[in-house]
Amino acid sequence: MQEASDSPSARPDARDLVRPRISLFLWGRDYGPPRYDSVSFLFLRLFGLIYLAAFTSFGVQALGLIGSHGILPLAELVEAIGGRAGTERFFVMPMLFWISAGDFALQAVCWAGAGFSLLLIFNVLPRLSLFVLYVLYLSLLYGGQTFMSFQWDTFLLETGFLALLMSFAQTPGIWLLRWLLFRFMFMSGVVKLLSADPNWWNLSALQYHFFTQPLPTPLAWYAAHLPPFMLRSATAGLFVVELVLPFLIFCPRRLRFFAGLGILLLQSCILITGNYNWFNLQTMLLCLLLFDDAALQKILPQRLIKVLSARAQQQARKTVSRLVGALGLLLVFLTLVQMDERFGGSPPAAMREIDQLIEPMHLVSSYGLFAVMTTQREEIVIEGSQDGIEWRAYEFRYKPGDVARRPLWNIPHQPRLDWQMWFAALDDPRNVRWFPRFLERLLENEPAVTALLEKNPFADRRPQYIRAQFYDYTFTGDLEKSRGLWWRRRAVGLYFPVVRLKVE
Repeated sequence: MQEASDSPSARPDARDLVRPRISLFLWGRDYGPPRYDSVSFLFLRLFGLIYLAAFTSFGVQALGLIGSHGILPLAELVEAIGGRAGTERFFVMPMLFWISAGDFALQAVCWAGAGFSLLLIFNVLPRLSLFVLYVLYLSLLYGGQTFMSFQWDTFLLETGFLALLMSFAQTPGIWLLRWLLFRFMFMSGVVKLLSADPNWWNLSALQYHFFTQPLPTPLAWYAAHLPPFMLRSATAGLFVVELVLPFLIFCPRRLRFFAGLGILLLQSCILITGNYNWFNLQTMLLCLLLFDDAALQKILPQRLIKVLSARAQQQARKTVSRLVGALGLLLVFLTLVQMDERFGGSPPAAMREIDQLIEPMHLVSSYGLFAVMTTQREEIVIEGSQDGIEWRAYEFRYKPGDVARRPLWNIPHQPRLDWQMWFAALDDPRNVRWFPRFLERLLENEPAVTALLEKNPFADRRPQYIRAQFYDYTFTGDLEKSRGLWWRRRAVGLYFPVVRLKVE
């Protein structure tokens, strides 16, 4: 007679052994339902820092950019559109500046935004703060005109609105923010392929990126001199992070953690080699939502975990969660419409009408960074003169000018004039509407505008003539770098002809 232990029914099934291993691999040892109370609480506090950086950064530049004596005065925009648009303007350009467009109102919006950011950081009236911050930044987006035309401005707005939803209903809010991270990363990879740029397809893009990007950091010089095979490998790795890892965002927790770590690594590399204001920090913050409270407890001090747990908000009511979930489904639907259009599709007219109806609110946006890689760096150098013979150059705070000046760090600040100068160099000056106004302000020696610069060579007496020269810039080699030279430049020609103020 056989022993009971030898019976077939007593032998362990191989499938019974595999299942725990798969579960351990995908979920780890934390088998309980994941909690995100501490994660969501910490996310909102840190997101307040992102808002604070954005508002203060624009606040210190606002008067020079769009103030009454700035390059593109806000009051002129309000007068031009308000006179012909009537009440429709409130829906086409929803902003507070329809009430007042003076310098005081402009400064009030910027610094009120900084104030409500602090309230959000310290968890004081968080929902009210998130709503007000969204309204204030939406106003700056429209009032800032071309100086607020960057993808990270709409990225901040969409994140801010979804953070508001998360403050009411945690679970749908977290999933919507994960969907945003997926779209932001995945579409950044897709546009590179859809552009058919050969530099992305043959993996040579990073051989140009570090010296052609708008505002390199000092480490960009060293990255640009890495061996070509390393730069090609890094480009291939970038595609893996942008095109493959985003799909792991919706997978079990350990695969989701892997996606988060990969995205964090990519964003860290971008952060140390290029000045992209708060954009990388915000993307990295979204990665926090790929982790849960159990993972957080393993990396943060226990004292901090106790504080987060004590202050974390309770679960929302089912009715509120359902309302947020229904709104979230609408937003996901609209993002799919935009993605379909980006892929060359033609969504039904009804879908496009709904998308266009809420488009002015920037609740959803399409993304895709660095679609085409620039292979040359052409810089605009503005010069002034008293007699038309001797010319002296204006020096910007962060963009390349003096070839001996070391690239600077400015994260999380975004010097918007410096950025627009980079875009202007890629375009025909006849298409850059703000550029002649900028030169006019320099001829007037307008303090609000010259304050945006590092060096005004005509601080005591305004220039009689202004011109813009065109140069081709590249990083120097090791020998020139040892002599203190970071850039090598070659004169290309005249970007903008000599101009002077009209004599009344």
